[in-house]
Amino acid sequence: MLIKRHIPFLNLEEASIPVHVIATNLSGAAVCLSSGLAIDRILASAAIPAAFPSVRIDDQYLIDGAIGSNTAILTAAKLGATRIIVLPTGYACDLHEPPKGAIARALHAITLLIANQIVRDLKELAGKVDIAIVPSLCPLGVSPYDFSSAEQLIERAADITRKWIEGGGLSRADIPGSLLPHSH
Repeated sequence: MLIKRHIPFLNLEEASIPVHVIATNLSGAAVCLSSGLAIDRILASAAIPAAFPSVRIDDQYLIDGAIGSNTAILTAAKLGATRIIVLPTGYACDLHEPPKGAIARALHAITLLIANQIVRDLKELAGKVDIAIVPSLCPLGVSPYDFSSAEQLIERAADITRKWIEGGGLSRADIPGSLLPHSH
């Protein structure tokens, strides 16, 4: 299993720095998992509805953490984080026509919900926690359902992030315009 090959600890509490994994319970509440079998917690956090089954941990069935708290920055602040660096994925802001197919349309809608959620959460934490937000790819004309450009998008994101860091981005708390509703 991919996770087992790349994770250097069995239980979350054995990590060299504190690890907290976010999942969502069946009522829609974010659940912070800070101990127990790492693989189970990671699988729960990534249990995307309609793609993967929920994962039972203790007395709860858990699904993808993005449903309850995509960025988990509010959870990080509640856990005592004094500095948060957010790497948002953004959304396809430069589509020339709606995504084709039900899954593609649903994923596009989810990315819009996520962008709105992160902006709302960032505004709630403004002035309370030191936050830096890496600009997301913009313009972006690729559906989240289309993986054909993944390599180029990863390279582009790395380049934008590098330039952002070199330009002092880590010391700015502004919400990038690429996260706000816009079009091209």
